[in-house]
Amino acid sequence: MLSRLINFLRACWRPSSDRSVHAGSDSAGRQDGLFWYKDSGQHLIGEFSMAVVQANNLLEDQSQIESGSLSLLDSGPYGTFAGIYDGHGGPETSRYINDHLFQHLKRFAAEQNSMSVDVIRKAFQATEDGFFSVVAKQWPMKPQIAAVGSCCLVAVICNGTLYVANLGDSRAVLGRLVKATREVLAIQLSAEHNASFESVRQELHAMHPDDSQIVVLKHNVWRVKGLIQISRSIGDIYLKKPEYNREPLYAKFRLREPFKRPILSSDPSITVQELEPHDQFLILASDGLWEHLSNQEAVDIVQNNPRSGSARRLVKTALQEAAKKREMRYSDLKKIDRGVRRHFHDDISVIVMFLDSDLVSRASSLRGPTLSLRGGGMNFAAKSLAPCAASPIELGTT
Repeated sequence: MLSRLINFLRACWRPSSDRSVHAGSDSAGRQDGLFWYKDSGQHLIGEFSMAVVQANNLLEDQSQIESGSLSLLDSGPYGTFAGIYDGHGGPETSRYINDHLFQHLKRFAAEQNSMSVDVIRKAFQATEDGFFSVVAKQWPMKPQIAAVGSCCLVAVICNGTLYVANLGDSRAVLGRLVKATREVLAIQLSAEHNASFESVRQELHAMHPDDSQIVVLKHNVWRVKGLIQISRSIGDIYLKKPEYNREPLYAKFRLREPFKRPILSSDPSITVQELEPHDQFLILASDGLWEHLSNQEAVDIVQNNPRSGSARRLVKTALQEAAKKREMRYSDLKKIDRGVRRHFHDDISVIVMFLDSDLVSRASSLRGPTLSLRGGGMNFAAKSLAPCAASPIELGTT
């Protein structure tokens, strides 16, 4: 049975002229078929690497790293911003976050002349409000956009402080050196909002005490209203505003009973901690990685190999695990085209940021390098649903 499936998938795969071409310069990353990666670069307080592999017909994951000024003002604050946006139902929400969240953060940081939990929370809310405006405008022509949403994981490093904000089930993991044993331990920094966790189901029941069907076990998977696994997101307006949960939205998204309060939340969980000299690196990744690797396995891979290519190595290891689970070779998995590939693994986006303790200690006086890079190996034209061939742009250092 499995061999017939693999033969069918091979038949579906049609190589195109650009599948194995390395597109773009090293500064903008490299493209290898459905795999994009930037093996090494410099952010304000260390090196970084970044990688994305596409599985969906349209890439629903988006990601970015920004370093330098975190404000619209020249006076700062300065630091590094990184985001992983794992979309679902389509790419529109994750693309919108990629275009707007960091700009909102810079605006609120300028207003307060500092970085804070309040700045980050306001940036998330402004992004949610902005995407709702898009949905309201497009609803008459494209009602299904109400069922498009995205997880949103952000890390901000500013003046030696690390902020991690999360909606959904992407994950941030810190690699911390234990001096006594010289081991590097994995410490998860992000809270996950997925109905598979008992704590999330309890939270939903507490918020909706009059709804016995707020979480439903469907095909052995816990889902909010039987529809979606995550309980917090940007977008998914059909589960936040009842006027968008009606025809002409597809019947599979419509609830039988109208709801009085939002079912999903856009309020992020935010953690704050001072970076310590023994904090080695930070891994940010969409759940496509964590389906195949544990936190400690990911940290060990980064720690026990050269820094360059860390993100690509993590993605490749996850793909090898995905192939192994289906009893196929990694080389055969790579031949399966987007869309069909989603039956084997999800889109996966990874950013690894190394933390140079000497640079962290001097963070308040650092101003460069300036960096702006988006993952995925392509930018999208406004209002476009089809991927364009343009590569991401990394600004020159200053």
